[in-house]
Amino acid sequence: MKQEQQNCIFCKIIRGEVPSTKVYEDEKIIAFLDIRPITEGHTLVVPKAHTSGLLDTPGQTLAELVFAAQKIGQALVTSLGAEGFNLTCNNGKASGQVVFHLHFHLIPRRASDGLSSWPHREYALGEAEKMAEKIKSALQ
Repeated sequence: MKQEQQNCIFCKIIRGEVPSTKVYEDEKIIAFLDIRPITEGHTLVVPKAHTSGLLDTPGQTLAELVFAAQKIGQALVTSLGAEGFNLTCNNGKASGQVVFHLHFHLIPRRASDGLSSWPHREYALGEAEKMAEKIKSALQ
């Protein structure tokens, strides 16, 4: 086992070395309550195979992760009376990723929860087209 996996808190949870409050588990995915929730029911959905983030995770694993997130999201709405939820993934230190084992946050939301959405800005004239060209050139 790689040193990275030995020290990873989520790998330790998966191996049963660290306690967690599980809400879902199958052979490839585990989901448990965040120990510092943004709202009640804030759940982390984690692949059991260690990858550090979205960019180094195989597509099949991503598909399984999203499918599990869909099922758990429905359960959050049904069981907690949430009016919706945020599905987020911090990828890289600059985004706020703290645990470098890919995970999705499912954050139950209500109109009255007091949380706001992301701040938005507008592109200057011609800026959006330049940005789109940069992105498209990297996709080729």
